[in-house]
Amino acid sequence: MDLFLTGYPGLFLSAFLAATLLPFYSELALVAMAQSERFDPALLWLVATAGNTLGAAVNWALGRYLLHFQERKWFPFSSKQMEKATKWFNRWGLWSLLFAWLPWGGDPLTFVAGVLRVRFSVFLILVGVGKALRYVVVLAAAAALT
Repeated sequence: MDLFLTGYPGLFLSAFLAATLLPFYSELALVAMAQSERFDPALLWLVATAGNTLGAAVNWALGRYLLHFQERKWFPFSSKQMEKATKWFNRWGLWSLLFAWLPWGGDPLTFVAGVLRVRFSVFLILVGVGKALRYVVVLAAAAALT
């Protein structure tokens, strides 16, 4: 069980949760695993990117299908966050999805993409590329620290 939580499945889960509406950070797990030298860096990059991209896809689906609940207390984004993300998206268009990895605004941006009915295949490509590049930088920084 320990290997599940600390190995590749644990990294996938960490990256997935970090991209959903839950506050979570996958970079710490990724750096620790990369510095341990027990794991293949390319596979770490792939697993983290896949988990984080699929977590963002959850936000897209929530935006696509749950907007009519936005006045409920449990709704994950405030109207202010929604307005800010919508303005960002309207200003930069689809290309703004390359920045879905940002710690502030990235999650609402992926949610807004669902609300605005961005084609899912385009969403996955742009969000995946942005998140992949972010994890390349994180792994490069981890390598530079060792």
